Amino acid sequence: RAEEDSIGGVVSCVMRNVPIGLGEPCFDKLEAMLAHAMMSIPATKGFEIGSGFEGTKMRGSVHNDMFVINDQGKMVTETNYSGGVQGGISNGMPIVLRLAFKPPATIGKEQPTADFTGTATTLAAKGRHDPCVVPRAIPIVETMAALVLADCCLMQEARVQSAVPLPDAVSQYFCDASMDGAVSFNGRVQGWPGMDKDLQKKQVEKRKAELEEELKSLSLLLE
Repeated sequence: RAEEDSIGGVVSCVMRNVPIGLGEPCFDKLEAMLAHAMMSIPATKGFEIGSGFEGTKMRGSVHNDMFVINDQGKMVTETNYSGGVQGGISNGMPIVLRLAFKPPATIGKEQPTADFTGTATTLAAKGRHDPCVVPRAIPIVETMAALVLADCCLMQEARVQSAVPLPDAVSQYFCDASMDGAVSFNGRVQGWPGMDKDLQKKQVEKRKAELEEELKSLSLLLE
């Protein structure tokens, strides 16, 4: 302010406990809706989610955000490089985004410009102006994020209420990743607190084989 100039900055926003399954795989991807809302805020010049532009420096084998079962029996990702969104849909991990704000254009320092006739002149704003918008932008970013998530929750609820349920004979064999991250089969939560990873893997493979055999035996035609 003393130098009659301005600076920009970056705002990071973390959304925790986001329900699994919000968003769509194409036009209304969750990250696209967040980017749309965030870039609508004045003075924004950049948006990134998860690893963002740093992800371009990684190899796929490093960047791939693999799923694991934690000690509480919940499905989580190892790195969260994806920023809580995979394939346009929330995966239950914290959604992490960063938003770049440019320096305010209105400053007191004189700068050369031209008027409507093309005549050279100088521009120097008068009065009180913020040297940085970042402190004022934080609650705006939080509110925009909340609005997007609220919209997505309402859209997801509409899908659930209007969806045609699967036949009972089939639905019991489908894996359900619930909103709280617990994984269940046929209504039974499969959690492995205290179980080592090798035993977890064997249990999952065993259950997968059982389900495949049961589905084959049903021989149902879904319409």
